[in-house]
Amino acid sequence: MRINTNIASLNAQEANSQTNSKLNNSLEKLSSGLKINKAADDASGLAIADKLRTQATSLRQGIDNGNSAVSLLQIADKSIAEQSNILDTVKAKLIQANTSTTSDTGRVAIAKDVAKLLQQLDNIAKQTNYNGTQLISDTAGTGPSPQLSFQVGESATSGMVSTAAINANTTGLGLVALKSIVDASSITTTQAETHQATIDDAITTLNSYRSDIGSTQNQVESAVRNLMTQETNVKAAESIIRDVDYAQESANFNKQNIIAQAGTFAMSQANQVQQNVLRLLQ
Repeated sequence: MRINTNIASLNAQEANSQTNSKLNNSLEKLSSGLKINKAADDASGLAIADKLRTQATSLRQGIDNGNSAVSLLQIADKSIAEQSNILDTVKAKLIQANTSTTSDTGRVAIAKDVAKLLQQLDNIAKQTNYNGTQLISDTAGTGPSPQLSFQVGESATSGMVSTAAINANTTGLGLVALKSIVDASSITTTQAETHQATIDDAITTLNSYRSDIGSTQNQVESAVRNLMTQETNVKAAESIIRDVDYAQESANFNKQNIIAQAGTFAMSQANQVQQNVLRLLQ
């Protein structure tokens, strides 16, 4: 019997060291909830999971962009709706001015009323913005708003949704001539009759703007719903690769724990075997 080198103990120590490493690795997975905590756990799996995580993050930002775009479009829609109400009132005022039952004094009052209404139409156009971005007119209230584009998706090309420029002010709606007349606080029956058609054209233009906004909103909402489905599926795919199966890993942890305890016992037995040599010396 040899006692200088305890081979049995060394073998037990090596096996126990490997078992403890597996036990610690299993405990790390159970503690973090992740099957892959470092590249050494699964190099290819980590690369795929990280790419899926990036994709999910991009999809989430696309969803946020889409929801913000919907809010923006709703602001523009409500403002144009109010402008349409103003033009309805102006049309009624012009009809009132184009009748013999209305006196000249009454027409003066109507002209002042229409002037205020058109001024408010321009005020709405200038004030309607989202985070400083003009939506239905420029800041001066005489030119169009910028064309707006929203990235609702991963790609900067296929994920873009755009709206046309909107010029919902007296200049863009062809109401400059009517505005000049009523600003002078007077209007004749002939002018009232002529500009009823002008108001009709302006209302038609506003309806066209609202139609474009509504179509764009429907497109954005559809894109958001699609992105939400994609995000769910991508996260599910990442979870399969990255997340730990607690039932499976708990069973593995218990297995390695039992083996580690058995290994510790085996080392103690291997060390005691050397003591048998003492019996030869007695």
